[in-house]
Amino acid sequence: MTELQAERAGKPLGVPRIEAKSQRSRYLDVLIAIAAFAVLATLPFLFSSKALLDFVIRCAAFGLFATSLNLLVGYTGMISFGHGMFFGLGAYSFALIMQRTGVPIPVAFICTLLITTVIAAVIGAICVRLKEIYFAFVTLAFQMLIHSMILSWVSLTGGDQGLRGGIPRPVFLGVDLSNYLHLYVVSCALLVIGLLLMRQIAQSPFGYTLRMIRDNAVRASFIGIDVWRAKLTIFVLAALFASTGGIIMSLFVSGAYPEFAFWTISGEGIFINMLGGVTTFLGPMVGTVLLLIMNDTVTRLTEYYGIVLGIVILFFAIGLRKGLMDFVVEWYEVRRDGAKERAR
Repeated sequence: MTELQAERAGKPLGVPRIEAKSQRSRYLDVLIAIAAFAVLATLPFLFSSKALLDFVIRCAAFGLFATSLNLLVGYTGMISFGHGMFFGLGAYSFALIMQRTGVPIPVAFICTLLITTVIAAVIGAICVRLKEIYFAFVTLAFQMLIHSMILSWVSLTGGDQGLRGGIPRPVFLGVDLSNYLHLYVVSCALLVIGLLLMRQIAQSPFGYTLRMIRDNAVRASFIGIDVWRAKLTIFVLAALFASTGGIIMSLFVSGAYPEFAFWTISGEGIFINMLGGVTTFLGPMVGTVLLLIMNDTVTRLTEYYGIVLGIVILFFAIGLRKGLMDFVVEWYEVRRDGAKERAR
């Protein structure tokens, strides 16, 4: 397209190239997602270890939760200390719907997301108006409120004993989640689809709007961006993905427990993001894998888990001063730039 043709079409000259590049990137993301799912789906046929499948399902639950938190922390600059409330809300809502109504699993899944949307919209409408430190602590206050409701509403939630008795798992579309292999494949599918959707959000014009808000919210509002609406939208979207992680966990443990909505879950989400990195999309997923490996390994070797965790935090905070993926990407870019300079 020539400059004259571009002007007549009402588009800047570079727009078609940008659109084509964005389209190629979208197709590449889909291909990577399909390949990742294929690899995960073949693991049960390559390895007979049930512990490995357990590990992947837990990674799916916490990976969705941590990556959704990074939509707030890394992309929007909204540090939430209460994001774990949506993880617990997803687990409890799904388990209660299945126990009390016996509806098909896809219906319970959709109803859980609808409940999460309403509650997240109400909480977000209050919280996103606040400045950073107040936003962080008010989200924590809402999480503690929900956790207290879970403990006190014994007739509904089971109190501190959690929801027991298992979750009914009627077959739908030939999928039987009482079959462990089916549960594993569905968990992997939800993980891959969730990551793909979050990737599209992060790379969309809306995602770049979030980055602009993170860097300078005042300037973003001056150029016509509705900052409150954008923050509320990403708050609700992040809540939906965190709730999906809670649904996976409720199916994995066949119930729901108050610990799923306690403040420590949010703390683990923050630590996962710090461990893996917040400037790269897959950083939280890498952090999830590292944290779960560390949990499984350290707790078997020593009872002083807190000391080990503190040392790891100090290493990343003082030593690397960034997450692992952030460090790797920065190191690679320095090496690449150095190679280009030497080539000249």
